[in-house]
Amino acid sequence: MQELMEDNILQPAMPSCWYEETKPHKFCPGCGHGIILKALGEAVDELGIKDRMVFGCDIGCSLLSWDFFAVDSVQTHHGRTTPVITGMKRANPDLIGVAYMGDGGGYAIGSQHLFNAAVRNERITIILCNNCNYGMTGGQMAPTTLPGMKTETTPYGRDPDQTGAPTKGPEMVAAVAPEGAYVARGTIANIRQMKGFLKKALENQMAGNGISFVECLSSCPTNWRTNAKQTWEFVEKDMTQFFKVGELRLPQAKEG
Repeated sequence: MQELMEDNILQPAMPSCWYEETKPHKFCPGCGHGIILKALGEAVDELGIKDRMVFGCDIGCSLLSWDFFAVDSVQTHHGRTTPVITGMKRANPDLIGVAYMGDGGGYAIGSQHLFNAAVRNERITIILCNNCNYGMTGGQMAPTTLPGMKTETTPYGRDPDQTGAPTKGPEMVAAVAPEGAYVARGTIANIRQMKGFLKKALENQMAGNGISFVECLSSCPTNWRTNAKQTWEFVEKDMTQFFKVGELRLPQAKEG
């Protein structure tokens, strides 16, 4: 019994669809990517879709997830994850295609792909990590940087009069996607809820209803230069005041 207890302590539970040889992961301490990917992994396990899943990730911090899962995976050019996964899904509709990216890959260089995939109602699942900055390149202003937020390129705080307002991706996708779309925004501050959104997004794709898009509010203490308390307060309070958490679009039940 003692050996079993020690084994449980030394070997923390991880999703069975994770690739164990690449753990611990490569993300910075306190980064939210690992939390999002664990929630995704648990959802994949519960749905039993590991053997059908293809996982694509963008350039940026999200590229460190290229070997995260023990599934067929591809790392794409910056901003091109959505069309790559779209092509795979169209070539093999039985696949469960997941496109994973940051706010730069989804809302800046890849915004045209996100918008048009939503308009076409592509039957894929897009997951976007929103940490309000360009994390991998040093913490510059991103499309999601909050008004007044200081970054490497906004040392006096973001001025919406000069740079525009932060992008609200789920609201955009919800506005243009046809019936059948599932759109939500979760946060690492509420992992159970976020995992539920991710699971619903995968289920919506499995049902063939339409596009599924989930934005996940995340943390970046390395570039925010925040301690644990400050990091959590920013994610839990500051971010959610501007980016409202919840489900924005639900697919209508099919008649039959």
